[in-house]
Amino acid sequence: MTPLSFSRVSVILLLALALSACGFHLRGKIALPADLGPVLVTSTTPYSPLAQAVADGLRSSGAVAAAEGATGVASLQILSERWGDLPISIDEFGRAQEFSLRYAAVFTFLRADGSELVPQQVVELSRDYVSLPEDATGTTTERETLADELRREMAAAILRRVDGVIVGGANGSAPAP
Repeated sequence: MTPLSFSRVSVILLLALALSACGFHLRGKIALPADLGPVLVTSTTPYSPLAQAVADGLRSSGAVAAAEGATGVASLQILSERWGDLPISIDEFGRAQEFSLRYAAVFTFLRADGSELVPQQVVELSRDYVSLPEDATGTTTERETLADELRREMAAAILRRVDGVIVGGANGSAPAP
């Protein structure tokens, strides 16, 4: 083995060891009960991109999608979605320069019999961005990009919450709030 290839192998092994030591692991499918059956994702907002993203995530985790309007099926209900822009800094003329984009969703997951699989929970996310009053070029696009990113992260956070409650309940511990 040449000194260069030995150092490469050493670095790769060191990185692999460091990643495993810090607790890093790839996220797998979320845990769903075997008796769950088809799942319908509903939202109070018609054509909600969040509901679609959550439904896609559930399908990729092995859940069977229920037909729209189906009754007697498990349902993940997105009860509320709220967006807000909050100024977090202003310039010497009193104009907002920096904002915090906030996104909150309330959801619950019910079994087909109406019992709670995951109790009602609130998930809140936020991102800060700069919007200089003198140069508003691209500000709308930046905000839209952040909103899309927050929507993807919200769907992932909801699925992680579902997974955490189901796995926690399966291990005999109390469901997470």
